[in-house]
Amino acid sequence: MKILDDLISVVNSEAKVRDIRQGLFHTGVLTRNCGLAATLPRDALRQEPPLVKESGLLLTKNALELARMVYSESILEAVVGMATINSLLEIHEESCDVLNAGDLIAEKGRDKRVAIVGHFPFIPKLRKITKELWVIEKNPQEGDFTEAEAENLVPQADIVGITGTAFTNHTIEHLLSLCNPEAYVVILGDTAPLSPVLFDYGVDAISGTKVIEPELALRCVSQGATYRQIKGIRQLTMMR
Repeated sequence: MKILDDLISVVNSEAKVRDIRQGLFHTGVLTRNCGLAATLPRDALRQEPPLVKESGLLLTKNALELARMVYSESILEAVVGMATINSLLEIHEESCDVLNAGDLIAEKGRDKRVAIVGHFPFIPKLRKITKELWVIEKNPQEGDFTEAEAENLVPQADIVGITGTAFTNHTIEHLLSLCNPEAYVVILGDTAPLSPVLFDYGVDAISGTKVIEPELALRCVSQGATYRQIKGIRQLTMMR
């Protein structure tokens, strides 16, 4: 995938791999910085084991080798790759806003047609203020649409929010290709890479996570924390 090629090509991978934690809901990798990615246990458990072929040996790999695991068809391996990429990014806070994705999409999406790929906690708020809201989900909840319906719904949307896990499951380029050229496109979630590379692909904003206390965040990840339970992080949004 070219978008993954481009992300890897711009990071400085000359960094020691210091720690890897794969928790139930999130994965953390510590290199130069600490990067996170959603683990996606439900999707991973549908795959044939072994889910991580070199489990126990990953710390013997260098940062570039770990980052390239993002190409793996194994969800758990691809998650390690994505968390590694995020750990190698140099995030300059002065070029970001302290703003979460829910607030940004609510601001942009009032009285408009909004498509969200991924079911996020702010969905009920959006239902009250949007003209139309389509939530597209691989594991749909009540009122959600299946991922097959993205083909029809995403091109109709004025505002599109895409979960960063689309990098992990390798659907990101297809989803971006479905977006109307006039749509405002947001990539969101802790998996979302805060990299201006995404702006070359028509993305308008990236709402991601910067880890500011690695030891604390990794401890939370390894003890089964959901995103809202992870401490030592800051939500940031980078806009084109």
